[in-house]
Amino acid sequence: MPTIDALAPFYPWTKALHLIAVFAWMAGQFYLPRLYVYHMQVTPGSATSDLFVVMERRLLRAIMNPAMIGAWILGVTLILTPGVVDWHAGWWHMKFAGVIAMSGLHGHLSAARKRFAAGERPRTERYWRAINEVPTLLLIIIVVMVIVKPF
Repeated sequence: MPTIDALAPFYPWTKALHLIAVFAWMAGQFYLPRLYVYHMQVTPGSATSDLFVVMERRLLRAIMNPAMIGAWILGVTLILTPGVVDWHAGWWHMKFAGVIAMSGLHGHLSAARKRFAAGERPRTERYWRAINEVPTLLLIIIVVMVIVKPF
């Protein structure tokens, strides 16, 4: 893949901003499924349910969506920076698969938010408890691939 030499001097800033965006995105990925667990425990249409709808919408729109977009843009910028990715190494394939899976989870959580807002109860409380663990597993895969580069 071609790189852009002009990006090299900005590498430390790009990397720092990328990590900040990823941390914010991950915070939302950890918290939104937990909100869904709690949302499942209240009566549909109640004041508490309505409060969860607002909290979920704000978390997704104000934090998670911008953070995901920032993480992707800055991640692609890092890929285009010379010397960051060794395209012959295999670790980046697994890292990229983890990021794609994390993005898919984001989409799944976003679709569920719309259903909660419509008064539906998508899935079960047990399902959301299990989904709450998925971001941790993906984070482990992604971080190990980037830091350890096992293959």
